[in-house]
Amino acid sequence: MIFTVHAGEDGREFVQMPQMMQEHMLSNMRDHLAALNEILVQMAAGRLDRAADIAESRLGMSSLERHDASHMAEMMPEGMRGVGTSMHKAASHFALKAQEGEVLSAYAALSEVTAACVSCHSAYRIR
Repeated sequence: MIFTVHAGEDGREFVQMPQMMQEHMLSNMRDHLAALNEILVQMAAGRLDRAADIAESRLGMSSLERHDASHMAEMMPEGMRGVGTSMHKAASHFALKAQEGEVLSAYAALSEVTAACVSCHSAYRIR
């Protein structure tokens, strides 16, 4: 699935939240992107175990407390919460696949993580 948005055509749902919460959410998302990059670096180096650790601790279900997910979820529409939860679950699933050591199945599982990111960013915006 390919999403493209052209200037002036942004039909994504605007999610209003206090400025402090916006900044917190954007900080979390930047960390998610950095974690994805680190995961790819580790996978390219053949260190799937390290990629799994990064995924679980920074993106997976184990990361929810670190990112204040329960507090953030209160500010999100139901659909956005659902996509966020699916991303965190997909990251935990990826971590399990990466621990198994099969590169192709790990990449397939990682694509579920990025698909959730694309889905959310295609449907919602906060600024």
